Amino acid sequence: MPSKTMKITTAAAALAFGLLAAQPAHAADNSSEDKQAFSFGVIGDIPYGAAEIAKFPARIQDINADSALKFVAHVGDIKSGSSVCSDEYFSYIRTQFDTFTHPLVYTPGDNEWVDCHRTNNGAYNPLERLEKVREVFFNEPGKTLGATMPVKSQESLGLPEDVRFTQNRVSFSVLNIQGSNNSLMPWTGLGKTAATPEQLAEVEHRTDAVLAQIRETFADAERRNDRAVVLMTQADMFDPSLLAAASANPETMSGFREIVQTIIEETNGFDAAVYLINGDSHVFAENQPLAEGSPWLDIYGQPSADNLQRITVDGSNNATNYVRFTVAGNSADGAGVLSWEKVPFSQ
Repeated sequence: MPSKTMKITTAAAALAFGLLAAQPAHAADNSSEDKQAFSFGVIGDIPYGAAEIAKFPARIQDINADSALKFVAHVGDIKSGSSVCSDEYFSYIRTQFDTFTHPLVYTPGDNEWVDCHRTNNGAYNPLERLEKVREVFFNEPGKTLGATMPVKSQESLGLPEDVRFTQNRVSFSVLNIQGSNNSLMPWTGLGKTAATPEQLAEVEHRTDAVLAQIRETFADAERRNDRAVVLMTQADMFDPSLLAAASANPETMSGFREIVQTIIEETNGFDAAVYLINGDSHVFAENQPLAEGSPWLDIYGQPSADNLQRITVDGSNNATNYVRFTVAGNSADGAGVLSWEKVPFSQ
């Protein structure tokens, strides 16, 4: 395991966790707070390209060596957007996922199905690729990949990839929200210039399921008096590289509008911390994209949600680390619930 981490926590979180971070992960402690604290790792947009595919088994072993982790999440894009979406590649990644010794929660990214219409991806029908992704990676709904951890899934709605679970009064909700404007961009590789009826039906059904799970997540968190809600998605709904285009034409982000609205409503009605963890844009970021004065409020036509903290994990060429999140023991709340640090891979 790497010997050095790059600390990127806030000052408040660092103060709350200074004692815990100074101890070895395996150290015994009689404090119930420390016993109930835990960590989880997040990766996304990995592996991209032949060199990273070759390193992927070693990346997994680095994460496996982190005994502090309770589980790991992959927030989508298991391949680059210019590579073939083949059955053989999906099977290879599933084989690698099976080597995780921690429970692995995975949400599909647009590169493995939405963008598969592209000629250099194989000119597949994206809906057929989505079904193949579900067949390969979600053949046992309600269970994680890697080590088994039970999760509540939307299998009954045909979305086994949408899952939620709770750890020490922190509610986690993993949602299939896609880049490419939540899969509304035309399938140009198949000769389409506008979204097809089948495409629109899939987006509507999946988005309705996502909205329902967000509301259920917050309702259950409120009922349990949870200390925080953590949402995880592939899509970066606040991608800084798209800000100029979205400001000029907000319709380029129309596929996310209802989702953002619901997140704002639920965040503002929840009297505890809310975190959004995503991949997609490849560059690590930590910010509050819906705080008062944010340009995204005009783009989405929504009021602010100052309590939402967003973290984007590194991906693509920047995927040289995983992000280790640490959840404090029960006495911590507010900004002290969650802290995070980048942990470099060993090669």
